[in-house]
Amino acid sequence: MRERTAGRNRGFTLIEMIIAVTLVAAIITGLMMTMRTSLSAYQKVNQRLEANRRAMGIDQAVHRQFGAIMPVRGQCGGNGPLVSAFSGDINWVRFVSSSSFAEGARGYPRVVEYVVAPDPNGGVRLMMNERIYSGPAALEPLCFNQTFLPVQVAAQSVEVAGKLAYCRFGYRAPLPDSPMAADWRPAWQLPDLPQAVRVEMMPLPAGGPTSGLPMLTLNVPVHVTRFVLYSYADQ
Repeated sequence: MRERTAGRNRGFTLIEMIIAVTLVAAIITGLMMTMRTSLSAYQKVNQRLEANRRAMGIDQAVHRQFGAIMPVRGQCGGNGPLVSAFSGDINWVRFVSSSSFAEGARGYPRVVEYVVAPDPNGGVRLMMNERIYSGPAALEPLCFNQTFLPVQVAAQSVEVAGKLAYCRFGYRAPLPDSPMAADWRPAWQLPDLPQAVRVEMMPLPAGGPTSGLPMLTLNVPVHVTRFVLYSYADQ
C-alpha cells in the first residue's frame, strides 16, 4: 500500500525540468530563427519589387515624354536664326513635349529638361525641370549667343532617380547610306531631331548607399518625321 502511494506522489526531478526547459528554449529559438529568415527574405523580395516598380515608372514616364516630342523651333538672340528646340549632350537634354511628368497629356505643352547632377547622398542623380511652352518666345531665355544654355538644377527640379554611379544620354543619328544602321552620339546640336534617345543609369555598387534601382538602359524612339526648320502648310 505504501509503494502505490509513493508512486502516485512522485514528481519531476531537477534534471528532468532542466531538460524540458532546454528543449522548449531550443524549439522557440528555432522558430524565431525561421521567422527572422522568412521576414528577411520577404523584405528583400519586397525591396526588389519596389525597385522594379520604380524602374518601370521611370521607363514609362521617359517614354511618354520623349514619345510626345514636338518639332518646334525658337529664336535665339532676338532677330537671330531659328533653331530647333531639341538639344543636349551626355549630361543634359532639353526638348518640348506634349506630355507632362505630372499631368500627362493634359494641359499646355511643356519645355522638358533632364540633367545629371551630384547627389548629396553620394554618386549622381537625374533631375527634371518642366515649364509651360507658350511659343518660340518661351525658349529665348534659355539661349545665349544663338545656342541653348546647358540645363541647370532649379528650385522646382524633381528627382527622377538618385544614388546613381552614373547617368548619361546618347542620341541616334541616321546614316543615309545604311538605313538599318545608326550612329550614337554623345551630343546633339543638329537642326533636326534624332531617331532615338538613349538613357543609361547604373546604381551605386553594393556596399554603398544605393537606391536599389537596377541597371537601366532606355532606348526611346522619336516618332516625329518632320524636319524642324522646314515650314509646312499647317504651321
